[in-house]
Amino acid sequence: MSKLTDVPKRILIGRALRSDRLGETLLPKRIALPVFASDPLSSVAYAPGEVLLVLSIAGVSAYHFSPWIALAVVVLMFTVVASYRQNVHAYPSGGGDYEVATTNLGAKAGLTVASALLVDYVLTVAVSIASGIENLGSAVPFVVEHKVLCAVAVIVLLTLMNLRGVKESGKLFAIPTYVFVGGVFVMIAWGAFRGLVLNDTMQAPTAQYTIKAEHQGLAGFALVFLMLRAFSSGCAALTGVEAISNGVPAFRKPKSKNAATTLAAMGLLAVTMFCGIIVLALTTKVRMAENPATDLLKHGIGVGSGYVQNPVITQVAEAVFGKGSFLFVVLATATALVLFLAANTAYNGFPVLGSILAQDRYLPRQLHTRGDRLAFSNGIVLLAGAATFLVVIYGADSTRLIQLYIVGVFVSFTLSQTGMVRHWNRHLAVEKDVAKRRHMMRSRAINAFGAFFTGLVLVVVLVTKFTHGAWVALLGMCIFYATMTAIRKHYDGVAAELAAPEGPSDDSLRPSRVHSVVLISKIHRPALRALAYARLMRSDTLEALTVNVDAAETKALKEEWERRGIDVPLKVLDSPYREITRPIIEYVKGLRKESPRDAVSVIIPEYVVGRWYEHLLHNQSALRLKGRLLFTPGVMVTSVPYQLQSSEAAKVRARKRQEWNAPGSVRRGPAQGDRPKEPSGTSGEKS
Repeated sequence: MSKLTDVPKRILIGRALRSDRLGETLLPKRIALPVFASDPLSSVAYAPGEVLLVLSIAGVSAYHFSPWIALAVVVLMFTVVASYRQNVHAYPSGGGDYEVATTNLGAKAGLTVASALLVDYVLTVAVSIASGIENLGSAVPFVVEHKVLCAVAVIVLLTLMNLRGVKESGKLFAIPTYVFVGGVFVMIAWGAFRGLVLNDTMQAPTAQYTIKAEHQGLAGFALVFLMLRAFSSGCAALTGVEAISNGVPAFRKPKSKNAATTLAAMGLLAVTMFCGIIVLALTTKVRMAENPATDLLKHGIGVGSGYVQNPVITQVAEAVFGKGSFLFVVLATATALVLFLAANTAYNGFPVLGSILAQDRYLPRQLHTRGDRLAFSNGIVLLAGAATFLVVIYGADSTRLIQLYIVGVFVSFTLSQTGMVRHWNRHLAVEKDVAKRRHMMRSRAINAFGAFFTGLVLVVVLVTKFTHGAWVALLGMCIFYATMTAIRKHYDGVAAELAAPEGPSDDSLRPSRVHSVVLISKIHRPALRALAYARLMRSDTLEALTVNVDAAETKALKEEWERRGIDVPLKVLDSPYREITRPIIEYVKGLRKESPRDAVSVIIPEYVVGRWYEHLLHNQSALRLKGRLLFTPGVMVTSVPYQLQSSEAAKVRARKRQEWNAPGSVRRGPAQGDRPKEPSGTSGEKS
């Protein structure tokens, strides 16, 4: 089995790395930016479209509110970035929002933040990949026709890339991310040049369409509610900002400074791209509708169910560069790729947070273990499974999935910034240095404004999106919270039960006697070895035990036992229903009942085979028996292995695999710079 799984594993994720090479996987800023900021950078591909989709409910006339909504998103982005720059300096250990909330607001607040972030990371993968599939589908019809299958395939591919390690996946993701950012800036600059200098008329492919307003002439509270809903949809541009504060340990030194610089760069790039696309969308007269088949009209008639509504960024690129042009194709391709890779923000955040929660006993301990490539492999696989489930359930529809989005992230934003205010208050109470107090007060003001603003946005998101799907995200948070609470309760209970008492206890007292039982089915080499081992233990009493399921075989066993003169008494248990496990369990329990202070040692001879299919043919009874005996107090189970020839062959194969090196993986001979130098003055001599 090892051979069957190890070779594909090495091909897919590479050779295992030693623990002392963890420092080699740390990221410079140029790689950390695409690794941790690909989510907020790529969200500009769909966030402007979400704003226009909501405003279209009131018709095209409502589009003139979009610049004001964009301005509100920009203010919020700068507020959150400034707030998180305080976080990464104050808490560089990688706990991020969870650590801040737990330390300053208590365990329940920390667990609430953790639940929100875990849900948000899963949704980040699902939304990003679904949106990327839709962008790619505008050029490749096969992708649209098989959305779910293609989305699942991308999740599997991203999972394999991340299992290879953070640094390797970062190098792969850097190129598409930088191409996308560069492409968007070129599009904004060229669009501005054409419009302002050349006075060209740029029109999106939907510029001639009209929108059938679902609600005509909105005013008063209804209009305010619509704008708030559009604002909450535009806040999707902020998702992933917290990932950098959670991933500080992955940065090269100085970690906090590099993380803060990356945060600032990410915020500036995201804001510029978001505003630029909104302005170009209005200039080129992009038209979007929540139900394009009926609400998007061409010559007064609905475009029909066969119409595919392309994203805003695709329509703007077509208007600026021209459909089918080189730059249009490059940007469209980079947009699809970066949306896929935006999920990488979650692939780096979820496993790290899962590891911290596992260390705090809120999640299974396996999530704290690093894999062969020094990544938290179990967390990566868990995230992929949860995202795949959502993609399948929601049909890889980004419009439906995005309604679940951003609730979790604003819960974590609000609690984290509130915790930071408490953090500065605690430090200000003891700090006497005037300069440091001034710095702390400025940081507290930033975090206080951030807590107020993000809390306000959280209320807006909950009110405007609850019935549109946000309740699913809240339900997911509750499920995570309850699950983690139950896991912590279990671990705490086990720890309390296992704690060694200070004084003498029943566990530290020697048993009165040890009664050893050797299980025998027939007399062969493994049985003889088990009997020899049992004699070595010098138990108070020793007996062999067999179960009579076939009278002829049992009679032959007894006769051979006597013929060989084995000096261990053989006890035969009758089994009228041909069971093996139950008679042995009942007999052992009977021994314990007769002498509760005695220990019973059950010795089981087993074959050791070397091929995976041979395991299916042997030792099944022993496995079942050991499983049952584990629940019997006062019983110790000992396996006495006997290695068959196939196991020796397996050891040889394993040794050969360890000694094998891929071509080029080991340097033969000294390198050019390592060759020994010739003694001076001998270079011209001849022998």
